[in-house]
Amino acid sequence: MKIGLIGLPQAGKKTLFRLLTRYTFSEKDLAANKNIKSFFQIKDPRFDHLVSAYKPKKEARGGVDIELLPDLGQDAMEKGDIFKDIAEFDAVCHVVRAFGDDSIYHINGSVDFKRDIDNINSEFILHDLLFIEKRLERIETNLKKANAGEELKEKELLLKLKTQLDKELPLRLIDLTAQETKIIASYPFITAKKLIIVLNVSENELGDVENLKKLEQEYQVLDIYILQICAKVESEISELDTKQEKEEFLTALGIKEPAIDALTRTCIKAVDLISFFTVGSDEVRQWLIKANSSAPEAAGVIHSDLQKGFIRAEVMKYTDFLALGHEDKLRQEGKVSLKGKDYIVEDGDIINIKFNV
Repeated sequence: MKIGLIGLPQAGKKTLFRLLTRYTFSEKDLAANKNIKSFFQIKDPRFDHLVSAYKPKKEARGGVDIELLPDLGQDAMEKGDIFKDIAEFDAVCHVVRAFGDDSIYHINGSVDFKRDIDNINSEFILHDLLFIEKRLERIETNLKKANAGEELKEKELLLKLKTQLDKELPLRLIDLTAQETKIIASYPFITAKKLIIVLNVSENELGDVENLKKLEQEYQVLDIYILQICAKVESEISELDTKQEKEEFLTALGIKEPAIDALTRTCIKAVDLISFFTVGSDEVRQWLIKANSSAPEAAGVIHSDLQKGFIRAEVMKYTDFLALGHEDKLRQEGKVSLKGKDYIVEDGDIINIKFNV
């Protein structure tokens, strides 16, 4: 799974990328304005609580690959290469400038986050429309040949997708059959991907969620995730030395947790992943799997031998663990259940795999 981080110049995406990944930009990086690949860990309170309870020798958070793309300037979009990169991602995180600062220029001459969001979304729709039109031209040529049954099916599907895009609606809103999904699996449709909008506001607007609520209401029907963050404040939080200092800083601002932590969880949700945990005195680890995965598939994420030799899974629910506080108490209360091969893993499950190879 890979998430792409995009945005117009001066939107704050490099700051956000650094906060997510702890990546240190070199002068060469900044001058080249190139793709930068890294990895970010999920900040999950459930994992922190399990570590506190088990006090393991080793701990390992889950995480996902992320790639920072060059600025989404008009030149980059006209050349089109940047769309090829975006098409490879499982989800797109678009950082949008909402903060005002006369010392920092805006490529469009003024700060207007709604305009910037809609402009980029329109570029994505146009990209997908152009691809469909080119593909339909090729299909029409092939239809003149014999045995064109598969092309007819594809043409019908592409016309269906084109109708959606002509309404300025993204392809991710369309429910496709397994066969339809297979037909277009290799096609570079950008609007089929989940989209996260990160509104980068100024410090004095951090507590004002009016714009956020308006965007949520408007874009909910487009299946877009919306978050609000102040990259400047998040940077200040990250530079504090101790956990206590960070908590005091957050309390003073009236914030429950750094927005960057919430963003990591939103990214995971956007790519349709859930977490399960393995626990013990040796290690507490967070694992990521696709939603609706079976217990054997979860075992395979840990090690292929566990999936091959899967017998059953011992499952504790995190909510039960949180309520009772200790694994022994869950066992005493009958809150540890045995699950077979048909069990579908739920987000937050604490699992112990029984296997035989």
